[in-house]
Order: sequence, then structure tokens, then C-alpha cells
Amino acid sequence: MAEEFRVLGPVTASSDGRPVELGPAQQRCVLVTLLVQANHPMPVEQLVDRVWGHDPPQRHREVLYTYLSRLRKTLAGTGVTITRCGGGYLLSVDEAAVDLHRFRHLVTRARASPDDQQALALFDQALGLWRAEAFADLDTPWLAGLRATLDAERRAAELDHTDTALRCGRHTELLPALATRAAQHPLDERLAGQLMLALYRSGRQADALQHYHHSRQRLAEELGTDPSAPLQQLYQQVLTADPHLASPTHGTASHRRPPVPHQLPAPPRCFTGRTSELAALTQALDAGSEAGATVVISAIGGAGGIGKTGLALHWAHQHLDRFPDGQLYVNLRGFDPTGEPMPTEAAVRGLLDALGVDSGAMPVDLDAQAALYRSLVAGKRMLILLDNAVDAAQVASLLPGSPTCTVVVTSRNQLTGLISTHGARPLPLDVLDEPTARDLLAYRLGADRLAGEPEATAELLACCAGLPLALSILAGRAQTHPDFPLAVLASELRDASTRLGALDEDVPSASLPAVLSWSYRTLTTEQARVFGLLGIAPGPDISLPSAASLTTLSPNQARAALRALERVSLIQQQVPGRYRMHDLVRLYAAGQAHHDQPEDVREAALRRVLDFYIHTAHTADRLLDPHRPGIRLDPPAPGTHPHPLPDAPAAMAWFATEHANLLAAQETAITHAWHGAVWQLAWTLTSFHLRRGRLHDQYAVCRAAVDAAEHLCDPATRSLAHRRLGVAYAELGQHEEAVGHLHQALALAEHHPDSTEQAHTHHLLAVVWERRGDDRRALDHATRALDLFRALNNPVWEARALNGVGWFAACLGHYDTARAHCQAALALHHHDDPEGEALTLNSLGYTDHHTGHHRQAIDRYQHALDLFRSLGDTYEAADTLDGLGHPHAALGQHEQARTVWREALELYRQQGRIADAERVQRQLDALDHE
Repeated sequence: MAEEFRVLGPVTASSDGRPVELGPAQQRCVLVTLLVQANHPMPVEQLVDRVWGHDPPQRHREVLYTYLSRLRKTLAGTGVTITRCGGGYLLSVDEAAVDLHRFRHLVTRARASPDDQQALALFDQALGLWRAEAFADLDTPWLAGLRATLDAERRAAELDHTDTALRCGRHTELLPALATRAAQHPLDERLAGQLMLALYRSGRQADALQHYHHSRQRLAEELGTDPSAPLQQLYQQVLTADPHLASPTHGTASHRRPPVPHQLPAPPRCFTGRTSELAALTQALDAGSEAGATVVISAIGGAGGIGKTGLALHWAHQHLDRFPDGQLYVNLRGFDPTGEPMPTEAAVRGLLDALGVDSGAMPVDLDAQAALYRSLVAGKRMLILLDNAVDAAQVASLLPGSPTCTVVVTSRNQLTGLISTHGARPLPLDVLDEPTARDLLAYRLGADRLAGEPEATAELLACCAGLPLALSILAGRAQTHPDFPLAVLASELRDASTRLGALDEDVPSASLPAVLSWSYRTLTTEQARVFGLLGIAPGPDISLPSAASLTTLSPNQARAALRALERVSLIQQQVPGRYRMHDLVRLYAAGQAHHDQPEDVREAALRRVLDFYIHTAHTADRLLDPHRPGIRLDPPAPGTHPHPLPDAPAAMAWFATEHANLLAAQETAITHAWHGAVWQLAWTLTSFHLRRGRLHDQYAVCRAAVDAAEHLCDPATRSLAHRRLGVAYAELGQHEEAVGHLHQALALAEHHPDSTEQAHTHHLLAVVWERRGDDRRALDHATRALDLFRALNNPVWEARALNGVGWFAACLGHYDTARAHCQAALALHHHDDPEGEALTLNSLGYTDHHTGHHRQAIDRYQHALDLFRSLGDTYEAADTLDGLGHPHAALGQHEQARTVWREALELYRQQGRIADAERVQRQLDALDHE
């Protein structure tokens, strides 16, 4: 071969027969580490740990990059490359060029060969590759551990070689080497048995018996134990000259030894990420070995295409040295194009076939077959990979009883029975994060191709949403047409209605719709109906109560259906009581709904879930601000059960949790031209948006509400919609637009006489004019609002209007007028309006500070702050914190002022209130320079 790497002895390399200089010891360690894991990416952290251990030198990454750069130059032209791959490096080489991989490949072929002569030749080739102990000229903790592992592999191969040679009648030529090795390993009973057999077949029965007695004495002295049953049986056969021990050359037919199975399919070539999951599998293997218990790991975490089998195979191939007695693999077809899972009987028979059981010796009864299977793997260090299981019952009979075996199960089902009954360790898989998904595409398509079209790449990644199968299908299509721009693929995926079609291929296992259909076919009719409706439900996730309204099921029935979908990984419950679908699974579910359910049924379901959100949000809003003018709602659609909320904190928590769904619900109402629902959702969100400072969200829902209101015949609704949009503009600093919409609201309220709407609009016009810097005009509108509220005999809003007049008077420097109005407002606030009380205390704090009563101002502001916090109103709390800092600063309490201004600054930034944030930053800067 053109190049050759030898690590089974001193580390050397050659190219076309000429030695290659590999550099200093640590540089050779880097090369060896990559050679051991040839053609598989290695993370930088793992590479550093293997080269330097847990105490790497300073600037070790720079040293590592230097070594890698030198190695690239050294290997240039040999066909061997070292490339950057994700968060690590990949050495690409023909594995036949590395003696370690050639040794393992030859041993695997020898063990699998049914022909002893052929096996013997393969063993001879494999063992001939060893020149000394592995990596003889290098020494790191990791290499020392690997050296011990490889020494064990070499000894195992030598023992297998000896068994094969004895079957071929080569006992005489084996004797010298056997005697030497038996002296070196006096406690190895298998080796002792081989030497006894060779001695016996060479006509040295007495020497064979003497060696047995010598071995028994050493075992008793050093281990306190007797020889094993096989060795004792061999002793009896030698003692009685059992004819079965006769050499094959003396007429006894050679018998085939049981094969060592190596059934694992090839690992995925483009595996990236999953670092924590790989570590969890290894940790489970190590823990099981230490505890002496069978290890069962269930990799179950996602819909079809999440990469369960790829993870299991990648990990298994990384740890082949841990399973020297073989690896068994069964595709149980739990979710498969055939639609029928593999019967347990067929799976057990397949395992027995792999273990060399003749059909004539196969028991008829399933229990007897399973018992024979467990007997054959007992005491062996084997891996059993049970792929694509349908449920725990299918797997139970395939579990070995031996603590030396490791079982890995993959399934879309959660296999809770396997976890609870057999102690399986669940390993849920989620989608790939964006950097790992990008690495996967880069590995397949090349980093340069992605870098050349960054926008198209970002769109492709977003459309695939981290699903490995979708990324692989996409990469395959891009590789098929290397000259096509990625933007072409992105355009196919951009339209959600055609996205699944772009991820469909002729081969079912490489078609996302086909893979999802295998899970869908396992559902009952009712579960399939629920699945489809979940696909059209608005928002990124759904709660149990909203799902019940969507489907007209009782809460218990809805919970059962959701659990069934979760068990087969079509939905995930990432937060207790809340369920979500992967974006591509949602598209598939929506397609099933459109195919299986009439339009009127789908629309009725959407109406119910929108009614659920509207009525629950209305209840929540009334809890947050019971004095805000209400709106009249029609009764919810039959089958809708709004969620009960006990108090204001529960209302705030519900809004925070459901916010994205409420916005999506309004989008759904816009799409279907359900104008009433559009403006009602905007109205119910107002208190929450303003208290949390979600100003852009408030603008968006109010803009939609105004458009919807134009289609309604109710002038009060149009006036209210323009008023709320005016406030939204004002909060964003767009005061001219704010005044325009508020005057439209006022004109409608005056043309269709509505004193209440006029009063609220004047109240808000005052706020807008203040923000435009015209405090006198603001005071005029506040006074007109006060007159109207007094005429309406509304004490709560009269108190708020009194505070408005007091605030604007204070802004104009009329502090006595301000204090009188605000005190009058406080006297009316016995009507239980904590928000109005807090606003009034703010005004009094401002007035006290500007009249030199700084300590009283601090008390007022602090009381207001406590009320706003109890209401969850971070928007007003930010203004109060800003105000509170001024009397602190006036009293020389700079640290207290700094503390509250920093908190105000953080809230302003969170709420996107840039001008306020800049102002407070200037206040902090000035404080630091005092």
C-alpha cells in the first residue's frame, strides 16, 4: 500500500516504502489519538484530554494547532487528511493502512469464518502485525489504558488462534509457545486447558495431568479457589483417555466452534454532536459493569428521524473493544413500512441462529428458546442492540440474564415498562442544536458551500429545525446537484404547504413523510383525530385544558390521548402539563387533519380553542384590572371549557405561559376573518402587555384590532380599538400617530354619544401630550376627563382622573394643587384599586421630592413600588424605581440611588425603552462623578 501506519509497537509511518518523520513524542500522540479513531470526528476537548490528561499545559490549544498543522504538512500527498469537523478534528485514512485496524479486522474475519484453516491463516496474519507492546515509545494515561485494552485483545486473539490450531491438529508445533505463555500467565485456566490438550495429543498424558495439578495448586494458593468446571472436566477426560480428545489427525472429525457474532450495521458516516448522550451511554455501561448488573439503555427521545439508531451504532462502534465476545443486532421493526413488528419468536430464533444453534437443535417452545439464548450469552461480554422496538413486551424476552452483557434498546415508544421493571436507563433524544445541525450540513456539503450562501443556509437550518433525518435528506439532494444554488432548495422549503414534499424520497427510510406515517399507523382512530387537530392548533405548544376544548374531550380523555401520542414520540411534554410538536411533525399532523377531517370540523375545533383563549384571557384580565371597562363576550362554543383562575398572580402566570399561543390565536382569527375574535384578543391582552412592557406586541395586536373593527358595525368597538392603538403608538414614542388615533376614537365617541369612552380618551390624550412636552395641554385633557368621570359617578376612575390632574399640575410646578388633587385621589382609593393607589403615590413622591420632602418622597415611592410589584407590573415599577433614585441622591444616599437606578436601567432595557434607559445611564454616570 502507498502509506502505512504502525502503532502495534513503536509508532512509525511510511509512504511508498519510505519512512515518514512524525515529529516529537507529543505530536506523535496527537497522530496516534486520531488514528485510533480514524474516520470519526474527535472533539477538541477529548483530543486534549487524551494527549495531555486532566492537566494540560498553558496555551495547550495553540500547541495542539501547531502539531496538527505540522502533521498536515507531513502527511500531504499521502492521501491522508486531517480536517476540521464541527468542534473537533477528523483524520481520513484507509483503515487497512493502520495496523491496529487491520489487526481488528483480521481477527473479526477469523472469528466469523466457518473454515478453521482459513481462520488460522487470518489469525496468523493478525498476530504477525504485533512487533512489541502497542505505542511502545509513547506514554500518556490514556495510551496506557488503551495499551492494556489492546494487550487483552491480543491475548484473546492468541487464545482463539490456539483453539483453532488445536482443531487443525497443530498441537505439537504449539507446545513451545504454549508452555512459555502458560508460565507467564499461570492463573489463566483457558490457557492451562490448551496446554493440557496439546500435551495429551502429543502423547504426554502424564505431563498434562501434572500441569493440571500444578494449576490447581496455584489457584488455591493465590485465589483460594478450585479449577473451573470446564478445566476439571478436561482433567477427567485426560485421566480416562476420553476418545473425544483424540487429535483430528487421528480420525476424529473436526467440529465447528460457535461463531462470534459481529452483526452491527455500519455506523453513520456523518455523525456529529450528541456529546452528552454518548457520555451518558458510556457512563451507564461503566456503572453497570461496576455494579454487576445487566445494563439496559433506552434511547427513545423523539419522533421518527431523530437519530436514535445512528446514536446507538456510533456509540457501539466506538466501544467494540468492550464487547470482545461479539455484538448482536436485531431490527424489531416496531415502526416500519411493513406495518407489522417482528414477532418475539422470530427475534429469538434470529439470535440463536447468530449464536450458531443448528435448526435441528432449536427448541420448539418460545420459553425454551429464550432460556437457551440466555445460556449461550451467559458470562460473555457482549452487546445486544435491539433497534426500533414497538414496546417493552417485545423486548422483555430478548434480555439476557448475565451481568456481563450490555443491552441498548431504541424505540419511538417510551418503554416505561422496561424502565420500571428492568431498570432501563431512559435516554431521550431531542433535535440537534443549530451549531451541530450546521456542522452536519458542512460535513456533507463542505463549509465553503455553506459560507457562500449564508442566508439560504440559515433558512434551510430553520426549516429542518434540527431534525437529523430532514437534514440528511436535504444534504443528499444538495449533493446530487452540487452546482445548484442552496437558495433553490431553500425556496422549496420556504412554503410550509410544500415543505414535507421537498423532504420526500422514493426510499421509505429516507422519506420524512413515510417515516412519520409509520408512527401514525399505530394510533387508534381517536388518537389520530386528536393528533390531526393538534397539528392545526395555534401556537407553539398546548396545555391540557386547551387541548380538551380543541378536541371536545373531557380532561381525563384528553390526558389519555396526549399520553398515547407522547408514548410514541409524536408529541413531547417538555414542561409538565404542556405539549409540543416538532415543526415538521406539526406539518404532517396538519396534513392528516386536512385529509381526514372535513373543513367544518376543523373550523369548529379552531373556534373552540379560540373561545377557550378569549374567555380565559378575559377572566385573567378582569383579575388584573377589575376597574377597567369591560367588554361583552358571546358564550363560548359548545364543548369549550375556559380555564378557571383564582387570583391576579395566577392570571399573570397564565398570561406569561400562554402569551405566544394568544398571539398565534389572533393570527388564526385574522386568517379566517373572525373579526370579533381579533379585537377581543387584543383587548384581553392589554393589561398584561402594559404591565410587562411588551410594547411592540401591544402595537401589533392593536393594529390588527383596528383593521378588524372596520369590518364591524359597532362604533364603540371602533372607538375602543383606535383608543388602544393610540396608546400603543404613544408607548413606542410615535406621538403624532398616537394623537391621530385618539382623536379618531374621540370623534367616534362624540358622534355616537359615549361619555365613558370620551372620558377614557381624554385621560389618554393627557398622557400623550405630556410625552410630547406640552404639560398645559395635558392638564387640559386631564381636567376634562375628571369632569366627565365625576358626571358618570365612577369613584375609581374619578380617583385616577384626580391623580392625572395632580400629576400634570406637579409637572407644571403647581405643587400645592398637585398635592390637593392627589390626596383627594387617595381618599377615594378605598374602593380597592391598588393600581390607581400606586400611581397616585408615585405622583405624591414626585411632588414631595420637588418640594424638598425627600424622606417622605422615598416612603411614597417605596409604597408605590411594593404595590406595582405585587401586581406584577414591571412597566410602572421601572418608572417608580427611576423616581425613587432622585430623593436618595438628594439626601446623599448614593449607594441606594445607584441600586434602584441600576434595577430601573435593566427593566428599561428589557422593555426596549431605549430613551429611558439612556437617561438613567446618564444619571448613574453623573452619580459616579460626584
